[in-house]
Amino acid sequence: QVQVDESGGGEVQTGGSLLLACAVSTSDLSIYTMGWHRQVAGKQRELVAAISAGKVTNYADFAKDRFTISRDNAKNTVTLQMTSLKPEDTGVYYCVADIPATERRFFWGKGIPVTVSS
Repeated sequence: QVQVDESGGGEVQTGGSLLLACAVSTSDLSIYTMGWHRQVAGKQRELVAAISAGKVTNYADFAKDRFTISRDNAKNTVTLQMTSLKPEDTGVYYCVADIPATERRFFWGKGIPVTVSS
């Protein structure tokens, strides 16, 4: 059974930083890509950043130069360091793991709220 547990988030002022963390329990199944998506008010869920098992990263334009995604393959964890936060970054952030050996394949966390106040 796959379990995705997120932590971190919270409230910060404009210009501040937050660290999001995600741990995935897979019963020894290999994880391909891990990533973070977000849903902000009035918009559909969107990619923030993703990282492959080979540590190749992909960032949304809004995340480039401000956010950093990292991964520990041995621990099946992924983190998102967010800096220079803006009010428009306010939303719910979701961790996702791509496990190709499963029928379902994509496993999502419950989401953690991030609030950036002006």
